[in-house]
Amino acid sequence: MIDMNHLRLGLMCLFSMICLAGCNGPSATVSRVDVFTSGTDGYHTFRIPSIVVAPSGDLVAVCEGRRNGRGDSGEIDLVMRRSEDGGITWSELEVIQSDAGNTCGNPTMVVDEMTGIMHLLSTHNLGHDDESGIINQTSDGDRTVWASFSQDDGQTWSEARDITSDVKLPNWTWYATGPGNGIHMQGGDTPGRLIIPCDHIEADTKHYYSHVIYSDDQGQSWQLGGSSPKHQVNECEVVECDDGRLLLNMRNYDRTKRTRQVCVSHDGGETWTDQRHDDVLIEPICQASIRRIPKSPGLIVFSNPASRDDRVMMTLRGSTDDGATWPYRRVLHDGPSAYSCLVALPNGDIGCFFEADGYNRLEFARCSVEWLKQKPSKTGSAQ
Repeated sequence: MIDMNHLRLGLMCLFSMICLAGCNGPSATVSRVDVFTSGTDGYHTFRIPSIVVAPSGDLVAVCEGRRNGRGDSGEIDLVMRRSEDGGITWSELEVIQSDAGNTCGNPTMVVDEMTGIMHLLSTHNLGHDDESGIINQTSDGDRTVWASFSQDDGQTWSEARDITSDVKLPNWTWYATGPGNGIHMQGGDTPGRLIIPCDHIEADTKHYYSHVIYSDDQGQSWQLGGSSPKHQVNECEVVECDDGRLLLNMRNYDRTKRTRQVCVSHDGGETWTDQRHDDVLIEPICQASIRRIPKSPGLIVFSNPASRDDRVMMTLRGSTDDGATWPYRRVLHDGPSAYSCLVALPNGDIGCFFEADGYNRLEFARCSVEWLKQKPSKTGSAQ
């Protein structure tokens, strides 16, 4: 008779060995592990993923811990877990930002590669104020923007400071950082610039726009960059092209065309031009992630729920021409899935931290570039 406990232990050991091999060299397959599970640690739901590789090589995963419900308002903390083994195991949950009864949200991280300092940008509002009230200016409070940092690989974080007056115009109501990650620019005319993607809503028109904020002094101060030329876009992420241009990839609210929108900047995010739809990147109106993979020169990876109608089919796509075309496509998870955050892993693999199965969990998946470039097989969820 089979001892089920021994069988489970054996399978877990086998999984760990397979994943560990992938940590030392490029992984041949996809490994997946749950990082946050809704209904645990005193939180109703975990949402809104952000993940970076700390200077130590550890993975630092941050998300929203929603105390009493699944909604976007109410008591929401920013919580963190870290992995020292490439995403196989994760530490106990830590609360890194909290304001009793109120909303701390939209985590967006970036690592300054010159100083090793990790920066966390986020937003805050009163817990009883919801998005519609803030947009209509009937709320009791406002939506504010905050910055904190860590000098020890995310072990501890500075007290968050209010930077709203530096990065938000008076006629803007709703405001969101990211969510996801920012970038540290490598080339162009502003190497070393830290860029954080954001969005806002105008008070008078109620139009949605994407924009960026940036720092040229290693995160000591933040300035407002440019906004998308056209409206009907909001949550966004940014990637640096081979020639130093920036590409902003944006959530699209034009319901006649369910595809992502993009625009470009030639001056480090201070102005944006050439806004258009990317017809390949279909979406059901949702957040997405985009990231350059430095150990695969020329490769940019994109993740989102690749459906025009529903938040399903978490899909990775790859481009080798700065997003002009997307010849590579593999499905990580063919069930319900929504927000995601990509990360370039130290060994050259791709990591994807994403919402799975109806917001019931946040999962971390890792795969090799070789896997992404393979033609999908006809069976299995990771296609």
